[in-house]
Amino acid sequence: MNDLKKFIAAFVQQEVAEAGTETRYRQPLVGFADAADPRFLQLREIAEPAHLLPGDLLPAAQSVISFFLPFAEEIVEANRAQPREVAREWALAYVETNALINRITERLIAALAEWGVKAAAEPATHNWDPVTLISRWSHKSVAAIAGLGSFGLHHMLITDAGCAGRFGSLVVDAVLEPTSAPGAPARERCRYFYDRGCRVCVERCPVGALTEAGLDKHRCYEWLLQVADHFRELGLADACGKCATGPCACQPAV
Repeated sequence: MNDLKKFIAAFVQQEVAEAGTETRYRQPLVGFADAADPRFLQLREIAEPAHLLPGDLLPAAQSVISFFLPFAEEIVEANRAQPREVAREWALAYVETNALINRITERLIAALAEWGVKAAAEPATHNWDPVTLISRWSHKSVAAIAGLGSFGLHHMLITDAGCAGRFGSLVVDAVLEPTSAPGAPARERCRYFYDRGCRVCVERCPVGALTEAGLDKHRCYEWLLQVADHFRELGLADACGKCATGPCACQPAV
């Protein structure tokens, strides 16, 4: 299925290149995971008891495709330049990229059907429990299982292209060679976890929701709703991204 993997990677890259968005991107990353990888089941223990499994999205699931769309560096710089206020460029990138991810998965599902492959996907965002604010299908956790990155102190996934961007994923009934295997050691990309040498994400949180002890999701989300209200003309821009503007924004910090 190497040809299919190449097709999928090329498809994502082409969709991003032809996105027609105001938001610009760097080179997308694509990874694959075995739908039977035991780490999916572990998400019910470490993330959300009701976290969906690949088979919940597609009963005949064999593999999971994950992709990361990294924002262009100027978007990071714009958001980094304002200590508290969220840059319009970042808010717009969040809205446009969510729409782009949904468009990519929809079109990829149709394209894969021509290969005789069935696929299914969850929305790019706003698929979380309204009480716990935990996603029922975490795209960034899926990306971690596919070997695209490792989690940092800010609870973001740091990839080889950094953490400033958005993740998407879909489940297919084709067997695709995984890009990460269970038990494989994850490369540490977070400077704080490596040697306690960085706390930039904590220091930049505008409302103190992020600390070394953890993330107060509700305090964070209250702030995100304020941001969304400020950028009403953009759509649902409940985004901040200050924690994603540190040394690991566009590349690993380690």
